[in-house]
Amino acid sequence: MNKRTIAALATMFSFSAGLAQKPNIVLILADDMGFSDIGCYGSEIPTPNIDKLAQHGVRFSQFYNTARCCPTRASLLTGLYQHEVGVGHMTSEGPFDFDYGVDGYKGQLNRNGVTIAEVLKTAGYSTYMTGKWHLGHDMDDRPLQRGFDKYYGCLRGAFNYFKPEDLFMYGNDVLEEPDPSTFYATDAFTDSAVHWITQNQNDQPFFLYMAYNAPHWPLHARNEDVDKFVGKYMVGWDELRRQRFERQVEIGLFDESLGVSPRDSNVRPWEQVPEDQKTRSDYRMAVYAAQVFSIDENVGKIIAALEEKGEIENTLIIFLSDNGACAEPYNEFGGGAFEDVNNPEKSGVISIGRGWANLCNTPFRRYKNSAYEGGIATPFVAHWPKGISSELEGHFIDDVAHITDIMPTLVNMADADYPKQYKGNFIFDLAGTSFAPVFSGMERKPSEFLFFEHENNCAVRSGEWKIISRFGDFEWELYNVVEDRNELHDVASKHPEIVEKLAKAWRTWAQDNQVVPKGDSKGKGYSTPHNKQN
Repeated sequence: MNKRTIAALATMFSFSAGLAQKPNIVLILADDMGFSDIGCYGSEIPTPNIDKLAQHGVRFSQFYNTARCCPTRASLLTGLYQHEVGVGHMTSEGPFDFDYGVDGYKGQLNRNGVTIAEVLKTAGYSTYMTGKWHLGHDMDDRPLQRGFDKYYGCLRGAFNYFKPEDLFMYGNDVLEEPDPSTFYATDAFTDSAVHWITQNQNDQPFFLYMAYNAPHWPLHARNEDVDKFVGKYMVGWDELRRQRFERQVEIGLFDESLGVSPRDSNVRPWEQVPEDQKTRSDYRMAVYAAQVFSIDENVGKIIAALEEKGEIENTLIIFLSDNGACAEPYNEFGGGAFEDVNNPEKSGVISIGRGWANLCNTPFRRYKNSAYEGGIATPFVAHWPKGISSELEGHFIDDVAHITDIMPTLVNMADADYPKQYKGNFIFDLAGTSFAPVFSGMERKPSEFLFFEHENNCAVRSGEWKIISRFGDFEWELYNVVEDRNELHDVASKHPEIVEKLAKAWRTWAQDNQVVPKGDSKGKGYSTPHNKQN
């Protein structure tokens, strides 16, 4: 048993020993939502239900994901780094083949990890999932084959919100295309979640993984929601970034001295954008805001179901995003634009573009897929009346935490056993450590290093220090992210010994966790576009 496992198990025992009743767990994942896109992290978008969870729970100010959809999902569900479970890049889907012929990049979730659902089932939990899977299409890779009792959603990474065609599933059965005049994915996913909460036996704890595809492109929202926001973004991204940061200072998330990172150099000042394009840009962001608004509205439905069933007090609700806001300038996907079937005259609205993504990640720079804070920092809200000390209500937790910490935390709380073998496969040791003690105001010793690699974007976070580089170049930048969270002042030349220590740790991690070798694509893949777009 290595040091990583010993530390994790010791923390688990110290916390779980004090639990009188296993809590229900509701894990809510938003898709491509930026760091500042909910009210309790500074947004102008009204999110009263999530804000209420934060008001009576806790928020983490330094919580990290893996910078993209499917790697984060792989890491979230297994408690391992994504390369360890074969999703170092993307999962293969339709015409896109992301099997690079090496263990870390197989394009599907392997069997060297167990999912949260597989572990919690052994501890007596009912396990439910609804929403976006994005971890493989083959029968052996689907939710019911990875520990979930029930599943309703879509296996794809991106799909139409009004008519999610192929791979829209109930369990293992492909469903017929729904009626786009009445169907909206965010609502439909929540309806299944609420039904399962209502039907669950009171004497059996449950785990619900609620994986929204919103606000991932294509930009689709109900007309009545879009109408709430049209015109509100004509003030532009520069002014709104300033306003969001002011709110972040007011709520105690950041000190005023941090400031806002400079506008992306590929984005024009809002005052230089032509009036007709301002109108189109305003509409794009209005649809995106409507998608976030709808998530919050549906979170409210889940809260109401828990309250009606008398389960809200002993249910841990976690809300987070899978990566930073998306700046990828999609105008079409899969051979043609996604039609907004609920509003045909405004079809083809696919993505928000770089200017608005810059706003969504306030105050950070960069975006989804990057190892800078704009790519890997996520809002993280936890609400659990019976398990979170009342003295912590409404507070920010400054502990540095990572997506791999969620599995050991939930195993800890459920008093479950994390296996060394499962169904004939050896299981890798957990990468993270439980943050459950933080809920009681106890000390927690986090991992010494947090590691990142996606599409050759590499980083290490250790205490106050963070290094960043491109794979192959390894010209490491160094930032003190306690003093310089916006990563504007590279101090690598002043502290070469720190750079070397962290770089050595990254190389060891990469060798031990299947980050290398990277292999070669055996089929059609795609690269992330980085064209200028406002």
